[in-house]
Order: sequence, then C-alpha cells, then structure tokens
Amino acid sequence: MKVLFISLGCDKNLVDSEEMLGYLTEAGHEITDDESLAEAVVVNTCSFIHDARQESVDTILEYAQLREENKIKALLVTGCLAQRYWDELLEEIPQIDGILGIAGCKEIVAALENACPEKKYVSLPDINTPVAGVKRRVVTTGGHYAYLKIAEGCDKHCTYCVIPKIRGNFRSVPMEDLIAQAKDLVENKGVKELILVAQETTVYGKDLYGKKCLPELLDALNEISGLVWIRILYCYPEELDEALISAIKRNSKVCHYLDIPIQHASDKILKRMGRRTTKEELEAKIALLRKEIPDICLRTTLISGFPGETQEDHEEVWHFVNDTEFDRLGVFTYSPEEGTPAAEMEGQIPEDVKQERRDELMELQQAIAFEKAENREGDRLLVMIEGSIPEEGVYIGRTYMDAPNVDGFIFIRTEQTLMTGDFASVVVAGANEYDLIGELEDEYCK
Repeated sequence: MKVLFISLGCDKNLVDSEEMLGYLTEAGHEITDDESLAEAVVVNTCSFIHDARQESVDTILEYAQLREENKIKALLVTGCLAQRYWDELLEEIPQIDGILGIAGCKEIVAALENACPEKKYVSLPDINTPVAGVKRRVVTTGGHYAYLKIAEGCDKHCTYCVIPKIRGNFRSVPMEDLIAQAKDLVENKGVKELILVAQETTVYGKDLYGKKCLPELLDALNEISGLVWIRILYCYPEELDEALISAIKRNSKVCHYLDIPIQHASDKILKRMGRRTTKEELEAKIALLRKEIPDICLRTTLISGFPGETQEDHEEVWHFVNDTEFDRLGVFTYSPEEGTPAAEMEGQIPEDVKQERRDELMELQQAIAFEKAENREGDRLLVMIEGSIPEEGVYIGRTYMDAPNVDGFIFIRTEQTLMTGDFASVVVAGANEYDLIGELEDEYCK
C-alpha cells in the first residue's frame, strides 16, 4: 500500500515514526507524501500540552473524513494521544481502523495489513517495556543529521507533566545498541550530526549500569569515523556534573551546546513544579559551565503563568534572564494537563496574564539574542549547510550553536557550489535579528 505518514510532536516521537517507517518499507509498503496517492494514513500523535492534543485531533479528523469517503483504505493512530485516550478516540472517531500505543511501533505492519472497519486493531503494550535500539529506520531529516533516542520515559514526575504516565519510567537503551545504531546512521545513511535525545539525557545508563553513563557514551560516539558533530538535548541542570562537563571538553565532536530546561527561577515556583534545583544552584551550574567551557551555547525553556505565580515571581524570572543572558531561550505559557497535580492547584493564572508574562520574557530575550548575534561579527565558525535560496544566491547553514528546528541560521553568500550536509568555514559578517550573515572562507570547504 502507499502510506502517508504524519509525525507530530517532539523529536523523540519522530524517532518512533522513523522506526515505523522502517518496518513498513521492509514489508514492501511504499511511503508517499502525496495525499492524493495515499491508500492509507498513519498519524503519530502528541499529547504533551493542550495545543499539541488539538493539533493531533484536528489531523485525525481531517483524515477520518477521507476514510469516511473511502478515499483511503486505512487510518491508523499511534503515539502519545493514542496511548492516553485510545478508548475515547475509537468511540468518538469510528473511522479509525487501528490504535498503537507508544510501545507498539513493531506492530505497525500488522495493524496496517489487518485494518478493517468491523474489527479495530488495538495494541497497548506495557509502557514500561524495556527499550532497545532502533534496528529498522527511515531517516526523514534529510540524511545529514539524525536524532539518536538514548532512553525512554521519565522518573522526575514534575507536577505539570504527563510524560511519566504516557511513556513510563526512565529506561535506557543499552549502549551497544546505541553504538551499532549510530554507526549504521553514519556509515550507511550519511549522517554527519547525531543529536542525542530523551526525556532526560543526563541520567542515561543509571537504570542499566547503576551509574550515569552519558560520558562513556560520548567517548564511544566520538570514535565513529565520518561523524562530525554530536549534540546533546534535554539536560536537567541538577544532573549536570563534572564528569559530563569533562566528557564534553575532551571529545572534539561534541558541540559546545547544551539544552538545559530550567522552567523557572523562583524557588517557590520551582518547588511547586516539583523541580529539583533552586535559583542559587542554577546560577552556580551555569557559572561552572561558562567557566569550564567558555564558548558554551546555553539554551533553556521557561513556563510562564504556573499556578501560584505572582507578579513578584514573574519579575524574579525576568531579572534572572536579564542577568544570565542565555544564548537561546523559549517560553511557553502554562497548560493545565489532566491527571497532573498542577492542574488541581489553587492559584490558576488567567490566560491573558500568562501570555502577557510570556511576551515580556520573550521581548527581553529578543534584545539579548540580537545583541549576542551582533557581537559575533568577525568570528570564524564551522557551518553545516542546510540548503539554499537560489534566487538570492544564498546558502543556509547552522553553526554548533544551532539545533535544527529550534534555533537560528547563518546565511552565506558565495558563488561556490555547496551541497546540503557539507561543512564550511565561515566568517561572520553581520547579523539579521536572530540569524547571522556569513562569508565563505575560500580555502576551507568540504
């Protein structure tokens, strides 16, 4: 069958989608991005916050209409929304032919080939099933970079988060599986940048080996020939220690970039969130990182309007952001999630106040980011080419400071021919808001 596959939500969900695509193609099914040619549709859903759930539901309803009109032969729903609300989905959207929970990726072929309106295919394996490396995978990111999911689930149980209920306890992928998968991605699929993801990457290996093993994993990945960059996302600040900092410093392929979601800077709100750091500890950890790795690029995320957040709490976050000057920062308004302690807390904040506080933080960060970009003028940076704008004679690239889909770009004017996935040495000539403008160094391009 010709299958249209829709992957929603985070990069960890994307890895699941790529695994399912691997099983489908191995079984002889054809993947298409043309809706008019599709004979079946798979929607891999997200259920992290309200907006993500709404996007998932809207997408399912769009293809349920095609199923109703017999324009497609099967509609399958997978992922977090399917895991959490499978019974409601089947009841409210009868056009769905099959439901796969988050641990049901391997059954995608059976679900497709057994789809029929009279008997729904439902697979909801235990969410705490041990995880293994992905052995079959279709890389959908263009081939020059790929996500390496090193663990599943989470043990932190922050009061606003449903992930432990949907994806289970923290389970690491065995290191030998990850190394084999990484080598396959680099040697057989041409990947030059591996991006390590999990709900929390910093405690990798603790459940399997009795200790945190991310430094050892980085050492092993750094030895893979042909790999250029290793990027680490989702590092909880309390778990960042000297062993990990040392591993980042000694391994030349590890980007000096860390994504550290702190969520807030008021001790009162951090405690209500169930976070395990204080403002003072955050300040000390950030200072240590910048001392040990002077060119470190730090990204973080914040939540505005958490229950009980006063104007004073908000102002404390504002001053923290102003003083810390993160290189990259995103702010989300608090979303009350069913089944979480935070949703039942007193002091829920009106939506307009949440949005106003978010906007104030983002306006501050915009000024910080613009100034940091301008101060980069004259810097020489290694850049991965992502594409081009032919009509403008411009190539688009990313530096070590830019994770795909969340950070900015560097735009390079050159008459040389560059290919996506190439690396080039570029001198920063200026900035345009969040993005950099660069000039190619003639003597270095590969």
